Amino acid sequence: MVDLELDGELAVITIDRPHARNAISLDTMDALNAALDGAAGARALAITGAGDKAFVSGGDLKELALLRTELEAAEMAWRMRTICDRIAGFPGPVIAALNGHALGGGAEVAVAADIRIAADDIRIGFNQISLAIMPAWGGAERLGALVGRSQALLLAGTGRVLDAATAERVGLIDQVVPRATFADTWRETAQLLARRPAGEIKRVINGATTTEAVTAFARLWVSQEHWDAADKVMNKAK
Repeated sequence: MVDLELDGELAVITIDRPHARNAISLDTMDALNAALDGAAGARALAITGAGDKAFVSGGDLKELALLRTELEAAEMAWRMRTICDRIAGFPGPVIAALNGHALGGGAEVAVAADIRIAADDIRIGFNQISLAIMPAWGGAERLGALVGRSQALLLAGTGRVLDAATAERVGLIDQVVPRATFADTWRETAQLLARRPAGEIKRVINGATTTEAVTAFARLWVSQEHWDAADKVMNKAK
């Protein structure tokens, strides 16, 4: 259902529910929480879906349709929003590798990541409005931060589904990759981001104080990793 792979300093979480186009059920939420627990300590995290049809197709409507009261709906929304908050708050860089369509709740999972890399044939959209509901997993707020308030309202308010090229143009997707090279490209990028400084850089971008940023730099400066890398550069210059 949800697989966790530890590839060196990179943790990869794969949502694997082909019968439901990788939709999120209540059990999937529990499995995602467990996978995030297992990913603790990794320098970078990647989240993807199994197959090439869907990243996450949203919530599992067949199961979630059993929730009929406002209290049940609110509890479910808080439960998955907390998971998306955990993804967003992961200490290292988080990459959403969009192997397939990311729709509704799937788009909300995608924007919880720091970076979105997509195959060129996928589509992405906050189309919850087609069910007469709205994003509730933190996606609307994160969409606004990515593309701006008016663009976010236009996209989520109309439910428009974008192709990969258009999503890249408006800032919803960071990199579009040909399907043939997608798997290698996102993993190579994720491994590069799994290098130690990327976590510190994320914290600075997210609003670390000047003192915190300088302290992080100084700590890296005296690390053995820095001097090993510096020695290689200086030896090449000779």
